[in-house]
Amino acid sequence: MARAATRAIAALVAADVPHEVLQYRHDPRHASFGEEAVAELTRDLVTRPEQVLKTLVVASSGGLGVAVLPVPAKLSLKAAAAALGVSKATMADRVAAERATGYVTGGISPLGQRQPLPTVVDASALRWDRVLCSAGRRGLEIALDPRDLVRLTHAVTANIRAP
Repeated sequence: MARAATRAIAALVAADVPHEVLQYRHDPRHASFGEEAVAELTRDLVTRPEQVLKTLVVASSGGLGVAVLPVPAKLSLKAAAAALGVSKATMADRVAAERATGYVTGGISPLGQRQPLPTVVDASALRWDRVLCSAGRRGLEIALDPRDLVRLTHAVTANIRAP
């Protein structure tokens, strides 16, 4: 059996979770990794922008955590903190996020992290049969059932989008 391209893909293979790996050519000049993924992955008109999820690392007095939500949405740090069981959250430092997850910014996956972090997935993801999240590298995405994403990351679900 061939070695998986990333730890995120390896985690799905090890758990025998059905998934599809999607790839697009990442443009290093693109300012927003999430917007680039949406533009590249929704051209087929089958995938909607709300199905493409971003992975944000947050910091609190309890350490780091992960918030997974649709790319077009803004994160409510207050809602994410409440879902993760901490009083307050801020966006994590890029270096700390990369060190903890083992992934580079723009390619941070909620799956296969070096240090599995407490995770919250926005409840809206459960509306879909399939969502896309980073496979652990810029330009590489995984399509999977959102329930599998929640199960494998031991996530809680909550509405974490800002109004």
